Amino acid sequence: MTTLDFFEHLNIYFNNDLPFVAYRKPNDSVVKAMLQDDAKLHYTTNFKASGFVFSPFQNKNENILFPLENCKTLKTSFEIADKTITSNSESSVSETSKQKHLDLVEKAIAEINKNTFKKVVVSRVQAQDFSKTETLSLLQKLLNTYTTAMVYCWYHPKVGLWLGATPETLLKVEGNRFLTMSLAGTQPYIDTEEVIWQAKEKEEQQLVTNFIVDSLQDNVNTLNVGQTETIKAGKLLHLRTKISGLLDPEKGLVSVIKQLHPTPAVCGLPKQNAQQFIINNEGYNREFYTGFLGEINLKQSKTRNTNRRNVENNAYATVKSVSHVFVNLRCLQIKDNQALIYVGGGITKDSIPENEWDETVAKSKTVKNLL
Repeated sequence: MTTLDFFEHLNIYFNNDLPFVAYRKPNDSVVKAMLQDDAKLHYTTNFKASGFVFSPFQNKNENILFPLENCKTLKTSFEIADKTITSNSESSVSETSKQKHLDLVEKAIAEINKNTFKKVVVSRVQAQDFSKTETLSLLQKLLNTYTTAMVYCWYHPKVGLWLGATPETLLKVEGNRFLTMSLAGTQPYIDTEEVIWQAKEKEEQQLVTNFIVDSLQDNVNTLNVGQTETIKAGKLLHLRTKISGLLDPEKGLVSVIKQLHPTPAVCGLPKQNAQQFIINNEGYNREFYTGFLGEINLKQSKTRNTNRRNVENNAYATVKSVSHVFVNLRCLQIKDNQALIYVGGGITKDSIPENEWDETVAKSKTVKNLL
């Protein structure tokens, strides 16, 4: 399907208030879409169905599903145009908003010093005027700009309209093999990925890694921890450690997701104390920000032998169940002719409030500069 036809289909569903999701996974050229044939809300609790899941930060029983059996599927090869020209202008953020976030960070540090938790991720939401009619144009800009991220546009008339370009995999599963990652620590990208990381960022990232390993080791059959590396996401750098292994078939996908979400990279540690602090002190509902989204239980066929001479074996193909879900970061919600941009950062005992504010400003530019 041509890209023009693809976006025309999305436009028809959008204008008729019908649910859809359009997305491209990292380092892929193919943009896919699932278009639901009615406006009914479907949920999954056991993650055994096939389709596209969209789950909030807080309520684990409201995992919205676009079931594959109720959807029309489309795909197109999206050609990257010349680099999108982005705005470098600073949008006005009131001193009141800034002070509120600085106070929140100070309060978080105080609780860490009381040993309430070791780390907490605090966030804020920033509003900017935006016309809903520009939604699909914004999606194309995101696709054009963030080739190494999971770029998406998700819409359900009974829930809302969200877009984003997230760099973080929550969980990838092929058959029984799984991959997740610990992603934390942030600094601006300035011409090189060979950078020095401070103790605060290293500790923050190690806390996330330790949590994932501790959470999974009794819920999977094998567990391997990779080397920590610096990765680039847009104009930011992060620390990442890949964690992989084999699932326990008896426990399946749901047990791993329940153990992982929300990770300390978006919540804190210990999880329960950090989450309660967030709910009590952030002053707004995160909704689907720092939730997760992606494909679950889609069938993928792979031939055993690509050698033309081996015709007999070519008749046999292995069919695997594949899931790939991402943490919903670097995202925005479009509501009441505004783009609500969600940004946050991890707070540890070594955090400096002014630096934490600057980090949220840098993260907001991922989507803000394309509006």
